[in-house]
Amino acid sequence: MADVAPSPAMGPAARRLVLLATAACLLPLLLQLPRPLGLGFGAGALVVAALAWRRPLPAMLRLALAAAALLAVASVAPGIGRDTACAVLAAMLALKPAETFSLRDGRSLLGFGLFAPFATFLLDQGPTSLLLALMAVVLALLGLQRLAAEEGDVALAERGRPIDRAAVAAVGRLLALGLPLALAAFWLFPRLPNPLWGLPERAIATPGLSDSMSPGGWLDLMTDDTPAARVQFFGATPRPEQMYWRGPVLWDFDGGTWRLARDLRFFPPPRLEAGGAGWDYQLDLEPTDNRQLIALDLPTAMPDNTWTSVDFSVWAATPQHNLSRWRMRSAPAAEVQPDLHPRLRARALALPPGFNPRTLALGRQWRQQAGSDPAGRADRAIAQRALAMIRRDFAYTLDVPLAGRNEVDDFLFDRREGYCEHFSSAFTVLMRAAGVPARVVTGYAGGYRNPVGGYWLVRKSDAHAWVEVWLPDRGWTRIDPTAAVAPENVYDTIADRQPGRIGNLTLAPVFNASDWLRRGWNDFVLGFNAQRQQALLSRLGLARPDARHLVALFALVAGLSLAWMAWTLARGERERDPLLRAWHALERRYRRIGRGRAPHEPALEWARRVAADRPRAGEHLVALATRFSDSRYARAREASSVLLRDLGRHRP
Repeated sequence: MADVAPSPAMGPAARRLVLLATAACLLPLLLQLPRPLGLGFGAGALVVAALAWRRPLPAMLRLALAAAALLAVASVAPGIGRDTACAVLAAMLALKPAETFSLRDGRSLLGFGLFAPFATFLLDQGPTSLLLALMAVVLALLGLQRLAAEEGDVALAERGRPIDRAAVAAVGRLLALGLPLALAAFWLFPRLPNPLWGLPERAIATPGLSDSMSPGGWLDLMTDDTPAARVQFFGATPRPEQMYWRGPVLWDFDGGTWRLARDLRFFPPPRLEAGGAGWDYQLDLEPTDNRQLIALDLPTAMPDNTWTSVDFSVWAATPQHNLSRWRMRSAPAAEVQPDLHPRLRARALALPPGFNPRTLALGRQWRQQAGSDPAGRADRAIAQRALAMIRRDFAYTLDVPLAGRNEVDDFLFDRREGYCEHFSSAFTVLMRAAGVPARVVTGYAGGYRNPVGGYWLVRKSDAHAWVEVWLPDRGWTRIDPTAAVAPENVYDTIADRQPGRIGNLTLAPVFNASDWLRRGWNDFVLGFNAQRQQALLSRLGLARPDARHLVALFALVAGLSLAWMAWTLARGERERDPLLRAWHALERRYRRIGRGRAPHEPALEWARRVAADRPRAGEHLVALATRFSDSRYARAREASSVLLRDLGRHRP
């Protein structure tokens, strides 16, 4: 087998362009990774590129760097998932420049690098990611174009700028050619409810509501100001103190952690007597990767493909991997489940043995002092007594020590400060100890009204936990012990909670405009689902097309787009090259006298065939064909203007 010739080395200009394109490909993916990994891999890529600028790094050093990168990924994202795979891709791409020097290496690096912006869309589909990905694709195409030019002209490697106007124009034309096919795929390809890639759920945990709550477990969530939902009200708007967005309801307590009662999830909801006209609203929920939804307390009307459980938590039929939109109605409750089933009562009074003895003793003492009252006045008095104690003696803070074995005792009797996790957990345990059925409700409280779009923004930092106690005269009743101490921290009424604030600098107008633009992006791009696709096609006269019709329509439009691309490229090639245009004009003159060139026939062989029939004119044609071939394919130094003149003057 013959040896493969080594690939020529990249010139300095081409290498700079290749590394710049690789960095552009890596950037959007790094922004979606956890901050330690993103910063670490970004800094590592810069160091590797600097150290390997003149010569490849030793193989052992490259192997050690790869092992360190994989260990870093494993420490942050153990297991297998799309986050883990994307982190490994970023790590390997950051190290690849350590061995990239030849033209073949450059093409390999750019081909590998293009996986990064597309992998970014597995994690985020926002406009920023799209713009960064487009920039990366443009730079990668410019890099591939430069490498192809250097491979055809070795002298080019030592001269010229890495990017010129003609190269940018050529890449722009290529992107414009592909735009109709991309739009056809977006508008006409059948919309699927689940991701195509089918990988397991995210391996790297992101802050969000979960089916459990432990003291201290929400610190990351309560400092995360990214959106959880955006809400548009139609008609009446609730007051801030009425904005409790109900999420998972936690019944089971093991002494340290509250958990969801999964066996109650499919129980039908009880009777609800509304205490007012209620609110009609549309909720745009950010991806959560689970079935749990949120709704304004309490939901009275839910959309299709959802159900409400016995504790009025709302669930979707499928996991919410993507942005979802829900039209709901809610109302304040006058009476919720006035008849409590014995099984639910026992569940709402259960406490694990051996935990928090001082709290249990205090609850029994209060019950003994209050006595029993079938009308529920004694239970209400106990709840009011606990609220008065918290309002008088407790403080709100996020700076709390790690929880101990008897965390509720420590909070109620010693520390007396904490945040919503501590207040709701301790209040519920105290109520159960006093014989009052109680449960913890988690979700969000409050919200920020964006004046630009006229909608409400609920952030992850609005995460909140409160308590519901069951009173015989009105059923389940919401009590928020945290709001009794620090209502400003619950309802977003303090200036420090305003979005867009950096220290004393307020950038609220910028934040409002950018979030409004992001909402528009979610609406018109990410929210383009099967229903909106059906509405679009119905306006075009295609009422309720099924998947077969969509596939056929997409194939038709895609075929037309590809045909237009092929025709435009062929036509553009003829129009852009004046030498080729002049040669084709010469061929047409010979074709008119029956001496045309066959499609498979090289120019010089055709000229010799003509010379055999017409020696006098053919000799001149052979000379022109030789000069044309040398100029076009052998990069001859003849001035193109002279050859163009001679081709134009030649006649059969």
